[in-house]
Amino acid sequence: MFGDLYAEAYRHLHRRRDPRQRRPSGETLALLQHLRDTGPLTVTEAARHFDRSQSAMSERIERLLRRGLLDRVRDERDRRRHFIWLTAAAEELLRDERDVLSRKLLLRAARRMGSADRAALLRGMRALIAAAGADARATARRGTRHEEETSR
Repeated sequence: MFGDLYAEAYRHLHRRRDPRQRRPSGETLALLQHLRDTGPLTVTEAARHFDRSQSAMSERIERLLRRGLLDRVRDERDRRRHFIWLTAAAEELLRDERDVLSRKLLLRAARRMGSADRAALLRGMRALIAAAGADARATARRGTRHEEETSR
């Protein structure tokens, strides 16, 4: 039932993108998201994580540096080493890519709702997200216990 309602809400509220707008590739988004989640990495660490050659990862990073999405940060402990890190433009791009629903359309629809309905919707969504998070944590714990048991 929720799935059907979500699909209908998405149909009315999804974000429509300009088809002429340049969108980052999936691999670029994965790299930026990984950096956001883990922190600065060296090119070698990024290449190892994404199972890419050092040269291929260096080329991708150079393109992202030129586009202003990445920056080089010198390692304070070893001045010969550099890390790559996100710029403010990359953070904005990641926020923008995460929005699947149009904020403008959502706001317009929410203004048409009564305050009690808005509050109920938010309460229900928070409860659903909390339940999903609890389920994900329980699944992760079961997986960890299973791995521990099978490694004995």
